[in-house]
Amino acid sequence: MTTDYIIFIHGVNIRDKVEPANYADELFNLIQKNVGSSLALKKIALYWGDVNQKEEDELLTAFKASPDWQKFWFKDFREKNLLGFVGDAALYISSHVGYMAVHKLTNQALAGLAGFKPGDRLHLVTHSWGTIILFDMLFAGRWNFAGVPGQEDVQTVRNALFGLSPNPQGGLRLASIHTMGSPISLFSLMTVTGASSHDLTPGLKELLANLYKLMNGRKLPWRNFAHPGDPVAWPLATVMPKLVEEYTKYVDTQDIITHDSSLGDLVTEPVKQTILALVHGGTAHGSYLKSQEVAQKIAQTIKEAAGVATP
Repeated sequence: MTTDYIIFIHGVNIRDKVEPANYADELFNLIQKNVGSSLALKKIALYWGDVNQKEEDELLTAFKASPDWQKFWFKDFREKNLLGFVGDAALYISSHVGYMAVHKLTNQALAGLAGFKPGDRLHLVTHSWGTIILFDMLFAGRWNFAGVPGQEDVQTVRNALFGLSPNPQGGLRLASIHTMGSPISLFSLMTVTGASSHDLTPGLKELLANLYKLMNGRKLPWRNFAHPGDPVAWPLATVMPKLVEEYTKYVDTQDIITHDSSLGDLVTEPVKQTILALVHGGTAHGSYLKSQEVAQKIAQTIKEAAGVATP
């Protein structure tokens, strides 16, 4: 029986102490429930949250040592949201922490994909900064240079993915992409000043073009979930065509606005643009991993990729 593998990769502020990581359990169970018994799903939850914990803790300790720390507003928001996001982002971009994350994620991905068969399918479900990490591993040019720490790990992962060089017809076929609360649209700024070793677009274009050709003109479905109160989430469908030539030919991209009833009165019009809504942005940012709405859409896309009729 054909297997649909779902790779999850988390965003910032996930410090999972459970082995294997369980941050994706609720969303996967909801997806499984919506798919039903018609397909065989396998969950692969990648975890990288501990690779820079030491550096982040040391930075927070230095902040708290300042005699002015108590004068700052939103200390809880700074410690639990801003430090996690900006800290994880800045540290991953560095070669040292980036290599540690890549090495850890490579081992987890290969272990989860061991034994896949021709005809099996792969679905990516990425949250927040995890989108950037996974896409950086798959497409960024900074890993292409011999001798760079992490280059061999990255090449091993890329070789396992259907549609990427050096064997675009081998590996496991990518069947759908799902981004949740993702800042990946902001990486379009990297192309403004010309080529960058962090630029994702050349490798992504190669994958999309090869998949389109090998799948006889079928577009790759990409669903971008964005809660309107999530300050990290951005529209994607109108941005990606500016980055990748013939993007709309290769990809069916849809921005899906999600909702979370737990935010209560924060969704009322007078409050939407206030600092109160921003402070509660962390709640919106974490809502995707337990969303029935998100699970239904992902399940529908998985069934469509498998040729299973959906209502």
